[in-house]
Amino acid sequence: MFRRVRILRPLVASALFFGALAGASAQDGIEKRVNDLLARMTLEEKVGQLNLISHGPPLRWQDIAEGKIGALLNFNSAADVARAQALVRQSRLKIPPLFGLDILHGFRTQFPIPLGEAAAFSPRLSSLASEWAAKEASYVGVTWTYAPMADLSRDSRWGRIVEGFGEDPFLGAMLTAARVEGFHKGGLATTTKHFAGYGAPQGGRDYDTTYIPPAEMHDTYLPPFRAAAAAGSDSFMAAFNALNGMPSTANPWLLTEVLRNQWGFDGFVTSDWSGIHELIGHGIAADEAEAARKALLAGVDMDMMGELYIKYLPTEVRAGRVPESAVDEAVRRVLRTKFRLGLFDRPDIDPTRNDDGFPSREARQAAREVARETLVLLQNRNDLLPITPRVRSIAVIGPLADAQRDQLGPHAARGQSNDSTTILQGVRERAKEAGVAVRYAPACDLFCKKTDQLPAAIAVAKESDLVIAVFGEPQDLSGEAASRTRLVPNGKQVEVLEALAATGKPVALVIVAGRPLELGALSEKIPSILMAWYPGTEGGPATADVLFGDVSPSGKLPLSWPRSVGQLPLYYNRLPTGRPTLPNNRFTLNYLDDEITPLYPFGWGLSYTHFAYRNATIAKARLEPGDALDVSVTVTNTGARAGQEVVQLYTRDPVAMRSRPLRELKAFEKIALKAGEAKTVSLRVPVESLGFHLDDGTYLVEAGTIQVFVGGDANAAAVGEVTVADTIRIPPSERRASVPIQAQ
Repeated sequence: MFRRVRILRPLVASALFFGALAGASAQDGIEKRVNDLLARMTLEEKVGQLNLISHGPPLRWQDIAEGKIGALLNFNSAADVARAQALVRQSRLKIPPLFGLDILHGFRTQFPIPLGEAAAFSPRLSSLASEWAAKEASYVGVTWTYAPMADLSRDSRWGRIVEGFGEDPFLGAMLTAARVEGFHKGGLATTTKHFAGYGAPQGGRDYDTTYIPPAEMHDTYLPPFRAAAAAGSDSFMAAFNALNGMPSTANPWLLTEVLRNQWGFDGFVTSDWSGIHELIGHGIAADEAEAARKALLAGVDMDMMGELYIKYLPTEVRAGRVPESAVDEAVRRVLRTKFRLGLFDRPDIDPTRNDDGFPSREARQAAREVARETLVLLQNRNDLLPITPRVRSIAVIGPLADAQRDQLGPHAARGQSNDSTTILQGVRERAKEAGVAVRYAPACDLFCKKTDQLPAAIAVAKESDLVIAVFGEPQDLSGEAASRTRLVPNGKQVEVLEALAATGKPVALVIVAGRPLELGALSEKIPSILMAWYPGTEGGPATADVLFGDVSPSGKLPLSWPRSVGQLPLYYNRLPTGRPTLPNNRFTLNYLDDEITPLYPFGWGLSYTHFAYRNATIAKARLEPGDALDVSVTVTNTGARAGQEVVQLYTRDPVAMRSRPLRELKAFEKIALKAGEAKTVSLRVPVESLGFHLDDGTYLVEAGTIQVFVGGDANAAAVGEVTVADTIRIPPSERRASVPIQAQ
């Protein structure tokens, strides 16, 4: 074996060397093609490449033939794509456009919304879902998605929390990188959005300003974007919001210093919808020409639906207010991306292609697999679930039980309501197999404003052995422009649920929503609560799989579930205080009218079985530069059913030059265990990942003690500590983008 290793090492080194040479050669070839093309372009043709226009008004199709449009969005049919490509063939330089579309959690086949997908704690499933979405979209000619969304959010009032991954930067970095990878596998270029800090608007109000200290940006809000850059995201989207007083669309610190200079990103940046024009509303540009000038010079390469670049940049260049070299660099980034994608060498799309063949059987199977692992069992008193053979009749109550459109969630791309198999249908089909009778009553209208149907629902409940109540947020109450000051179930849902609980029948509540809801007394009155998010096209069968115990729930909360909206923003990895919470001491960190803790913590999620953690071992107590924190723990399934558990490792730096979070997720692994089975899980964290940033972007790992915790949620038990031997300081210029290392 030793002799073989000695022989293989040079071969591997040679392969890597020649692979690097081949990659460098290909890149050199692309750069030559870019420069050759750029040298032949007029100023107007250059600016045309920076113009991104949507299908419908104000699109002028002839502009495509005249080289005035570099990218198109909201094209989702092959016939329209083919028409645009034919017009490109008439242009002087025949530069292919990008065809973009918001594809966040599926094209025709809808997977769970991204926040729900994050609950699976599975980069593999995140990649799988994105790959399927890309396969379907690319089939009809879409080449570019405005995803993934890498915005961390700690405030459930913000409607767009539905599009992200929750509150943790490490989980977000892992899943964002996986989504980039999946979209690429399926054939789509990616736009990581919204760069940056968009998920922390004041008051949870969409589009409002954010104030985030630079060190906090580097530690908390930027890691998922950094991971996307490392994973090869083709483009980034500038956020709508102002960050510390400077709108992201005109923010050179974000777009040039961090993204390009520090991370080495060489793709392009697009604005959000009319984001450049909105600089006037932000109060930093007096007119459209100034807005265009500031955005371009800050680092925004493409103008989405503003038409300001196409109108003003030629004049700004000729007047000397914008260097043509700045335009050239923006065009170079766009062309570089198009060459890398192979767009110049692809044949035009077959215009007869359509999405009628979707969702395919295979896509539905994948959507069902993903959805099952996103469901989070929040509580299950007296083991009400899964449904046992003693249950011979079920009452399904609630308008969201049979709401095909609402099950898909916001930003459903080409998703169609009639593709959805609802929760009611899923329960009926599974109950039929078991010989269980199912009765349905909506109890109220979709928004539960009227309860004239409640008496009929109560009657159905009383006639049944079990009530499955399906309530939550209709789709229109979640997503963009859907910030809420109240997170109690809307309308008269609480009244309906309390009436169902008062029947004395056991009630299992299934929540269909894009964020946590304020449950109040319902958490005491209803024994079993299952968070289904917006579970997508196959949400019904997936939910039935879990309710009937064919699959044990394994989802974990990607965010802290508040007791009340007054706790927001709420997150597990908060900083310590000089007056930590003490019972019966008013003058410590507390509320007068509620608990300080969340109703359910980050990482929380029950199973139909139980897991015991034993024999946690830290391999090395003293860590030198280049070492890793290696922790192993034996996890045993102590129940009678098979199940999956997400083993989570947290650390804390208890004494540092600045306050550090009480807990930080640093590694996790999802494992499957049969009843009675035990497995030793090894989790690894490089010592270089145990630090924090300074305001100037310097990354610092201080010598000293690091506490270690391992368990099934953010309240994981302490298992020991390690000592970092030497301080490690990495300047911003040396800390290039990299994907975080996950447990192997």
